[in-house]
Amino acid sequence: MSLTSKEQAGVLQSPTAPQRTPLPQPEAPSRTTTTLPEEPLVVIEPSRSWVAVNLRDLWAHRELLYFLIWRDLKVRYKQTVLGVAWVIMQPLLTTLIFTVFLGKLARVPSDNIPYPLFAYAGLLLWTFFASAVTHTGNSLIGSAQLITKIYFPRMLIPGAAVGARLVDFAIAFTLLIGLMVYYGVAATRNIVMLPVIVVLLILLTLGIGMWTSALNVKYRDVGIALPVLVQLWMFVSPIVYPASLVPARWQWAYALNPLVGIIEGFRAALFGQKFNWPALAFSTVVALASLIHSAYLFKRMEKTFADHV
Repeated sequence: MSLTSKEQAGVLQSPTAPQRTPLPQPEAPSRTTTTLPEEPLVVIEPSRSWVAVNLRDLWAHRELLYFLIWRDLKVRYKQTVLGVAWVIMQPLLTTLIFTVFLGKLARVPSDNIPYPLFAYAGLLLWTFFASAVTHTGNSLIGSAQLITKIYFPRMLIPGAAVGARLVDFAIAFTLLIGLMVYYGVAATRNIVMLPVIVVLLILLTLGIGMWTSALNVKYRDVGIALPVLVQLWMFVSPIVYPASLVPARWQWAYALNPLVGIIEGFRAALFGQKFNWPALAFSTVVALASLIHSAYLFKRMEKTFADHV
């Protein structure tokens, strides 16, 4: 049975035949233009007040300080075999070397204290100070990605570098207690001055660290010269020899080194010796003055950190 051409056309046009409807075409995405504000949302400006530190701002970002300290510790000891044992190994091995060459061979006096205990006490403070100052001086350069992306008080960065080394100091201090027990050196009432001496050392370290870190952002020579200057500073400080070894007529000039009063005061607090109050008072003045001056200078230069790092 064949269909005619008219019948074939009727079949194609019957209502039961499926109708093809065109699919809706997706609309082209509209291009939205984002206009940047003419003025920045946040502007970091130097404080016009004589108070250089905004304590409220620092307290509001205290959790970031804990994070930066933990990041420093985690990165430093990641993939190490001995881990935090290096904190004790560094001053201990140095003490053994100085004990053999200075305590045994050169017969350097130690103010009636066993030389290993005498040297370890000085090296414990020096290791903290040298490591904290060196790492704090380069802390802003190492945190360039944070500084250029988000806002937070920049003082937290050098503060975290000092805080991480303070954890190392607390761990290494436990060995000092063990050495005192081994050599039978008992603590006296001078021990009440120990927290004061440690706080004084922290303030001096933080003051020098903030000052060098701010200068290192603009003048990279500071980061190169800093390790050399810190190493030379060791030889003019009573770390492996007592301050009494210096001639009496030069004691006043020797005490101009702020570490002299701090290190001698640290030994006096631990071993019951007599305090050198004039040197300790001068160290206190220098520590407070350096902290205030560094905080003021740091605040004035904070605005340009993101442009130079």
